[in-house]
Formats: sequence, structure tokens, C-alpha cells
Amino acid sequence: MPFFLIASRVMAFFSVLPLFAWTMLPRRVRLSISLLVTIFFASLLPRAQLSPADYTWLGAALLVGREVLCGLALGMMARLVFMAVQQGAMIGTQQMGFADAGIFDPSTGEGTRPIALLFQMVFAVLFLSIDGHHLLLMTVYRSYDAFPAGQPAEVALLTQGVIEAGATMLLFALKLAAPLLAGFLLLAVIMGVIARVMPEMNILMASMPLRVVVGMGLSLLVLGTLNSFVVRLTDWLDQFFILA
Repeated sequence: MPFFLIASRVMAFFSVLPLFAWTMLPRRVRLSISLLVTIFFASLLPRAQLSPADYTWLGAALLVGREVLCGLALGMMARLVFMAVQQGAMIGTQQMGFADAGIFDPSTGEGTRPIALLFQMVFAVLFLSIDGHHLLLMTVYRSYDAFPAGQPAEVALLTQGVIEAGATMLLFALKLAAPLLAGFLLLAVIMGVIARVMPEMNILMASMPLRVVVGMGLSLLVLGTLNSFVVRLTDWLDQFFILA
């Protein structure tokens, strides 16, 4: 039973975790990784103190439900923060006029936009290169200090963590998209001045290729600074789970 409780939290965590929950990763591989991590944690963590009532069907169902809830909440926190780069790139592509340029994302099985997919792939490579997957594993390990197995789940604390992670995702997304937004704002001002000087000019048709050129150039500049952005995001995620 203690081993099954650890497996419930770990599998729930990996089921929503970025990278590991991508559909391009076979289910057998994801299940194997979850089992290996469960065996590793079971050898390190202290055995859960359970009462005889916990071994009944009702008691076991409640305990497993708590562990699944805790694992899903922790995985959702990491997933929301991980989505900051994707959302920031989506804001940029919206300004570039690529809102309808949708493609299939093989990692999630959903529709996305080309620039956002590029940023997501580069971020994933950089995240793994600085041992970000070790941080995700440490997240599960540290969670047993705040939420021991077999104990009542702190629903209010978990909910607060998910909300804070969502707010942080939006903040980091706006920071990432800030150069693009500033560039397009400046372009809008320039095109507005040109429209006043030359009213006969079709500003809408003239601005569309300029928006693409400006957007691609600014995207390359932001992409070059993505490494430092990944480091800041990872540091925040590490400190957040330490405090949690």
C-alpha cells in the first residue's frame, strides 16, 4: 500500500508534466519512467504510517485520491510555468498576423502556430540542457516534506500554488513578448504618421509585409536571449517549490 501511494502521486505528476506527457512519447515509455521513479523514491522516502482503516476499500480510495490530487496539482504548476514561453510566442505571432497560420503540434496533439512551436522546441532543449528534468524530479521528492504520503491533502495550499503558477506564467509570457509588443507599437505609430502624410496610400496592405519582417527580426533577437530566460524561469520554479 505505501508503494502504491507513491506510485499514484508520481504517475499523476507525470501525466500532466511537460515533456514527459507529450503524446509523441510512447505510453509504455512514460509508464516505465513512472515506475522507475516510483521504485527510486520508495527506496528513499520513509514508509507511510497507515492505520488498519486505511487498508479498507474506502480508506484506500481516499488515500489514493489524495495522492492523485497532489500529483496533478504539482504537475499543473510546473506545466503552467513551462507554458510561459509558448504563450509569449503566441502573443508575438498574433501581432505578426499569423493567427490563422496553424499547424499540428506533434508533442501535444493540438493545433499551434509555427513561431510558438519553434520557441517551445528551443525552450525544451535548453531546459533539458541545464538539467531541468532533475528539478522536476526534485519537485516530487520535496513534495513529500510538505505533503507526506497518507496524510490529508492541503487543498487550499495546492490551489494557491496553481493560481500563483498561472499568474507567473502570464507575467513571464508578457516579459518574453515585451520586445515584440514594443516593436509593433512603434511600427503602428510610424504607419499612422505615414497614413496622415500620404492618405492615398493603402496602409493596411503596406503594413502586412512590414509586420512580418519586423516580427521575424524581433523573434530572432528574443530567441537569442532565450537561454537567460530559461535560467530565470528555472530559478523561480526551484525557489517556488522550496518555499512550497
